[in-house]
Amino acid sequence: MTRMIPNSMTYLDGRGGGEQQEFLAPGREPPAGGMLWVHLDRDSSEAKDWLENHSGLDDLSVDALLAEETRPRCANMDDGTLLVLRGVNLNPGADPDDMVAIRILIQPHCVISSRHRRLMSIDDLRAALAAGRGPRTPGAFIVDLIHHLVSRIAVAVGNVEDEVDRMQAQVLESEAQRLRTELSGIRREIIALRRYLAPQRDAMNQLYLLKAPWLDDDDLQKLREETDRITRLVEDLDAARERAAVTQEELSNRLSDQLNNRMYVLTVVAGIFLPLGFLTGLLGINVGGVPLADNAWGFAWVVVALVAITAAEIAFFRWRRWV
Repeated sequence: MTRMIPNSMTYLDGRGGGEQQEFLAPGREPPAGGMLWVHLDRDSSEAKDWLENHSGLDDLSVDALLAEETRPRCANMDDGTLLVLRGVNLNPGADPDDMVAIRILIQPHCVISSRHRRLMSIDDLRAALAAGRGPRTPGAFIVDLIHHLVSRIAVAVGNVEDEVDRMQAQVLESEAQRLRTELSGIRREIIALRRYLAPQRDAMNQLYLLKAPWLDDDDLQKLREETDRITRLVEDLDAARERAAVTQEELSNRLSDQLNNRMYVLTVVAGIFLPLGFLTGLLGINVGGVPLADNAWGFAWVVVALVAITAAEIAFFRWRRWV
């Protein structure tokens, strides 16, 4: 496993390899025939000091690399091309939809990236460099990073689609309250993912249209493929969101039908017992003149009358097709 270094400089030799070393305060001179990759933890004082005092970047570029809240975007700066991307959060105990931002400033022979939380795609790049299979140019670096980001996003979107499929299958048999809670959770996750994927798609498309000099034809082709891929993922999220909404609506309709059926049964029972309760209450008043009060068969006659009334009510309900 690649060791986690908060701030590091990696010298790419231009042949797929790279030498990573501890962060150094001096300036950033790329090796001959290669490039320099500076990776920073934006919250560390060491990174802020290097960016502000040793990087040679203007204030606008420094602020962009240290920005706390930012959405995916692509913009030309005086110091190079700024690219802000998001990746799924695969750190222990985190939700994938809580996406991790990485800010990248690309120059012909140098790439400066900053992040706060750990990003697995950066570990992938370091592992590839250690194995001699890493990027050789800034363009290849960006394309490889985007590939790793999109690959993990695709897994997260696939998991969302699987969850929606499972909920659709269980809508007829699962406990309603639990399933409603799960549906609400998956819809929130879809919204959170799409919030960053849609602008990330636009940023990648804008980067393709820029046709920066550090992107060769092969890089542009791969970038186009990754842009199409993330476009499909956004479309898949939209479809999953619609399916989740339809599933939740179907579940709500079924719950409403169940409630209506129960209220209907209660209404029928109340309708049957309403006249019976009226008669028994009327015969139970403590005043003189109550019919059959002195008759030995009075109770039996009352019971027979109540049964007859009940049978007549049921027959009437059936005739009206209420039951």
